[in-house]
Amino acid sequence: MTLTFNELRKIKDQLPHGAIRRIASNLNMNEETVRNYFGGTNYREGESIGIHIGQGPDGGIVTIDDTTILDMAIKMTEETQSKN
Repeated sequence: MTLTFNELRKIKDQLPHGAIRRIASNLNMNEETVRNYFGGTNYREGESIGIHIGQGPDGGIVTIDDTTILDMAIKMTEETQSKN
């Protein structure tokens, strides 16, 4: 999957409170790794997993190898928005 960095950050910014923790817990991974997936850069405590950022418009082009985290984030955001 390919999207812009700004689109990826928008998805992260729309997440409900505690979503990063829930995603990390559900996937048995460090919270910093999930934050890094959304463009964070804390590689001391988290890993880089499955995203590649290249130059381009809107903050760059992001290619995602595994959309599991992204899919969970979109689902959580949609559920929150449908409740409101």
